[in-house]
Amino acid sequence: MIATGSSVGTVSFYLNGAWEKPEGRTMGAVRNPATGETIAEVPYATDADIDRAVRAAHEAFLKWRDVPVVDRVQVMYRYKVLLDKYSGDVAATLTRENGKTSDDAKAEVRRMIQMVEVACGMPSLMMGDSLNDVAQGIDCKTIRQPIGVCAGITPFNFPAMVPAWMYPFAIACGNTFVLKPSEKVPLTPTRAIELLHDAGLPPGVLNLVHGAKDTVNALLHHPLVKAVSFVGSTPIAKYIYATAAAEGKRVQALGGAKNHLVVMADADMPKTVEAIIGSAFGAAGERCLAGSVLVPVGDAAGPLLDLLVKRTQSLHVGDGSKSGVEMGPLVTGDHCAKVAGYVDKGVAEGATPLVDGRASRPAGGGFYLGPTIFDHVTPEMTIAKEEIFGPVLSVMRVETLDDAINLVNRSPFGNATAIFTSNGKAAREYSSRIEVGMVGVNVGVAAPMAFFPFAGWKNSFFGDLHAHGKDAVSFYTEQKVIMSRWF
Repeated sequence: MIATGSSVGTVSFYLNGAWEKPEGRTMGAVRNPATGETIAEVPYATDADIDRAVRAAHEAFLKWRDVPVVDRVQVMYRYKVLLDKYSGDVAATLTRENGKTSDDAKAEVRRMIQMVEVACGMPSLMMGDSLNDVAQGIDCKTIRQPIGVCAGITPFNFPAMVPAWMYPFAIACGNTFVLKPSEKVPLTPTRAIELLHDAGLPPGVLNLVHGAKDTVNALLHHPLVKAVSFVGSTPIAKYIYATAAAEGKRVQALGGAKNHLVVMADADMPKTVEAIIGSAFGAAGERCLAGSVLVPVGDAAGPLLDLLVKRTQSLHVGDGSKSGVEMGPLVTGDHCAKVAGYVDKGVAEGATPLVDGRASRPAGGGFYLGPTIFDHVTPEMTIAKEEIFGPVLSVMRVETLDDAINLVNRSPFGNATAIFTSNGKAAREYSSRIEVGMVGVNVGVAAPMAFFPFAGWKNSFFGDLHAHGKDAVSFYTEQKVIMSRWF
């Protein structure tokens, strides 16, 4: 809910089933990336606000955990219906504050709804195991029980989908939840929680707060928070994991990425180019599954780059809400400047710009940088090593599939990768030997569906149990073993 009364609205907290417009808090500006205009103000929660939110969640948990799972998921069924009904509204809000195109936003909301659909299956997903007569007259069974108050700290790039990796699963398992979304994009999660409220969720089961680092720290250190889910950059993921784990909390912290797209000479080049375009420049490259390093193998480089450069130069960059736009702006002016700085560094370190996004910015006040392709990138270059989180694609040529595998496996990240080939043996070998958690075969964005885990490796993930799928059920529950004998 956005309270008005000035030229822009103020985003509210949602605490114990009610919307609050906090007074006297530090405020941040929410801007439309396509125009640069301020569209809302967001209050930063104090330690006292976090304490109220967590205590409300804890009080609600004492009742919610005893609600039968078949009744808990009825809220999720109603929520799914409302999300379907208002999906266009949620997507438009997402585009307005994040900048991604309308098509990208609609696809994200669809993925969000799929998470809720899977959570509706919790009566089956939470089932335990049993075996009679494990010894003479003794039976054994396992059950899953909720763990308590869970917290979610989510990023700017998927403000609809990523929170839904967390709270639908946690709530359906019988937990309660405190959500702290990115302060850059609070409007989309606010709209999503409005619909969850309308679906009849009891007060306190989900609470929404806003803020930055101090707000996060208050959640990490609160003794009633039992589990923390995070998605963001690797340095912050490491901090979240170390801090919360030291407090005895269960943690899943998803970090950054440097994803490689390997192209063999036998690949279907036109279809491969379209997949690369979507992977590298979709959502302006602001996603942890974006392909950021292109690895042509042997003779693939010539025909691949000819087609790729031509297609990239034809991309329509502009306001994501407008028809025909294929790539929108970056999320903030500061982030746009940071990504442009990587382009500057690529030139300075000797990479060859085949397409220079600095020269293709649309007119106006938005945060734009066009798609960029560098050729002849070497492993020691900054753009080859660091996560850029923008529309910058680095080409690193190799001679053999073994060379490609070794290149990818040297990366400290292990989120996603893809191989493009018509050779089943090459695809199988690559999939088997690569040290990466999510692998695409002729698929540019290897994004798992809601019923599979989001399985990053190495510095792309800290924890034991991944987001969504069966891992989410395990993460948000404790397993109990019960041995029984009757005399």
